[in-house]
Amino acid sequence: MEHRNDQSGAGNRRSKGGSRFGYFLSSLVGLVVGALLVALILPRVGWMDGGGSSAASQQPQAVQEQAESDTVGTAGAPNEETADPASLTLAEGADVPAVVERVGDAVVGITNIQSRQQNGLFGIPQSTEDVPAGTGSGVIYKKEGDLAYIVTNNHVVAGANQLEITLADGTNVQGKLVGTDIWTDLAVVTMEASAADTVIEFGDSSALKAGQPVIAIGNPLGLEFAGSVTTGVISGLERIVPVDVNGDQQPDFQSEAIQTDAAINPGNSGGALLDATGKLIGINSMKISTETVEGIGLAIPIDYAIPIIEQLEANGEVHRATMGATLADLASIRSAYRAELGLPQNLESGVIVDRVLDNSAASRGGLRSLDVITAADGQPIESTQQLRQYLFTEKQVGDDLRLTIYRDGSETELTLSLTDNLQI
Repeated sequence: MEHRNDQSGAGNRRSKGGSRFGYFLSSLVGLVVGALLVALILPRVGWMDGGGSSAASQQPQAVQEQAESDTVGTAGAPNEETADPASLTLAEGADVPAVVERVGDAVVGITNIQSRQQNGLFGIPQSTEDVPAGTGSGVIYKKEGDLAYIVTNNHVVAGANQLEITLADGTNVQGKLVGTDIWTDLAVVTMEASAADTVIEFGDSSALKAGQPVIAIGNPLGLEFAGSVTTGVISGLERIVPVDVNGDQQPDFQSEAIQTDAAINPGNSGGALLDATGKLIGINSMKISTETVEGIGLAIPIDYAIPIIEQLEANGEVHRATMGATLADLASIRSAYRAELGLPQNLESGVIVDRVLDNSAASRGGLRSLDVITAADGQPIESTQQLRQYLFTEKQVGDDLRLTIYRDGSETELTLSLTDNLQI
């Protein structure tokens, strides 16, 4: 009986296997016939629908739907995510290797060579020798006559007795410092024009948008990594960066900067920040580096740099409007001393005049020591940094400056005719 049941089970299994085979065979035949019908009918349907001979109309349905959804913006249906050239990735918007090959040689290395004193026995000075004090980057932006002009950072060339320019092929040539500006951290250097094969073109930093792709070229960590290329995007525009020019750990000025996540490291200073077409849009200057911060590089916008570069070329210095007085923050003065000045109790910020220079705008306009400046041209002034920022960015030599001041406890106004800072 058990054996009979086994036979029956085996027979059933064979019967089911045969059914599956028949079902498979009939399905296969159906698929072949269906495919032939589709191949014959679909071209006619496409022609009747006016689809022409486009590849999309001959695609299987699932693929065609995907293609249509990818091109909704150009097919007439609403699409809020239409592409903007500034939003393209570098892979879509630019051939990075081609850009680097075309303009990369305009980025050079700059070695700051300074004299160091050598001491002999018992620390007695014996001799001096010239030694490299640091390296940075620079960008060749112009050839004129026998000279090629390089823009870099002031801190790259500060204190140098000599400058050595390292070209992309490793050749070293002599550089000559034309001028520097400590406030904007910019400098101009020249070298022989015959050594410069590539000159970069200035771009337009005012047209930049957040998210726009950028390329950074420089020499991070020294000339061993010369010509390093990194890519990223514009992370932010018009970033205000405090600048300490005298090393007292207090901000003396505020500089405008482009923020990027393209890697910028020591040695990149003075290098090029390029747009996707290879035009110079910024001079790499610094990075914010802490344990909790990653990917914040800063560059001086080229539109901000060009007027400084032009003045450095022409004068070796930057002419700025100045008052001709040494100043201090009122907030740094002890409250007891402020009371002796006869100031209102609610006046906690402003700028106190320490000393008025002879033959200056301040002396001619009647400004005195211990005057407290609270406004310039009607705009409240709370610190020396704010007043300096206003003078450097809003005023020209020869402009009038209307100051609101407190003197001997009374508020009054003075008007100064601003002079050149280099003429004091």
